[in-house]
Amino acid sequence: MTKPFSLQPLMNLSMQQNETATRKLGQLNRQQLDAQSKLDILKQYRLDYQTRMQESTRNGMDPAELRNFQEFINKLDAAIDQQEKAVKHSKTSTQAGRSEFDATRRKLKSFDTLQQRHIQEQRKIAEKSEQKDQDEHTSKLAAYKKHDAETQNN
Repeated sequence: MTKPFSLQPLMNLSMQQNETATRKLGQLNRQQLDAQSKLDILKQYRLDYQTRMQESTRNGMDPAELRNFQEFINKLDAAIDQQEKAVKHSKTSTQAGRSEFDATRRKLKSFDTLQQRHIQEQRKIAEKSEQKDQDEHTSKLAAYKKHDAETQNN
């Protein structure tokens, strides 16, 4: 009879932790992509607005309109700075999530290796037991045949 893998509860826990870390890393990757996308949109919007301001300047605009353009561009620059900080923070969080995922994956692989060794050991024990049973059966059969042959000769 084979013994159960004694570390199975820890392996199950490790599997749950790995699944949680996987989901968390996926979420962090999505958040990072979203933050980068927002930054790219802000930068493109600023570039478009800067181009419109230059075209309006070439065509002539009053000082109040120029001041409005400049104030809006300044607000866009502030939003871009803030979004760049959000992207940086998101990248840091994603890297931490990746490190956590890698650690849980290594731990799970370690338990899996131990489980595979346990299975191999149990298989060897079962094979030895089966061989022993066969040897005993063969020995008893040979003894019976020898005894039967002796009784027929007498």
